[in-house]
Amino acid sequence: MNTPSMTIYGPLFDYIESKSSLILSDSEKELIKKTFKERHVRKRQYLLQEGDVCKYMAFIVNGAGRMYTIKENSQESIIRLAIESWWLGDYESYNLQTPSLYNIDMTEDSDVLLVTNEGLQELLNVVPAIDRMIREIDRKGTIATQKRLQSSISLDAEERYELLVKTYPEFIRRFPQSMIASYLGISPETLSRIRKKQYTGKD
Repeated sequence: MNTPSMTIYGPLFDYIESKSSLILSDSEKELIKKTFKERHVRKRQYLLQEGDVCKYMAFIVNGAGRMYTIKENSQESIIRLAIESWWLGDYESYNLQTPSLYNIDMTEDSDVLLVTNEGLQELLNVVPAIDRMIREIDRKGTIATQKRLQSSISLDAEERYELLVKTYPEFIRRFPQSMIASYLGISPETLSRIRKKQYTGKD
């Protein structure tokens, strides 16, 4: 029978094995459990605030969150949205231990698993699946970043929305329209017009 601890770590074990194509041993799973910390984070609670150093990378077991900046006019600009089995953290601040330019908070009540940079480095040295997983994340992350930059340059607002719906349909269901608009770099009014056009077929 699964204990609550095993239940919360199960998605992480599945993720590591899927990304690495390696099977974790029981001893490796125990090392991972000792290194990652369980935390329940309430909706709107911060994982990171601008100016602080990102001490943890968060693996989302249940829930959703976002990473964003606040412009001079107090307008939010969302850099990243994340749901179950996604990682959430400022990679630059986490790896270089420098103050972050971003805020990270949860948009739903969430359960996350947190790992320090030191803890992750220790795991990299003793768990081959973790090392392979990180390489795969870096590879796909680079491709995803390149695609997002390209879409922001070459696609209009409607095309960017259609690509998001096709690529991450769950985002549309899980995040408010205002956050989707910010993530796409368009105004909420523009997004409303796009959605209305899709539903009615009229501009």
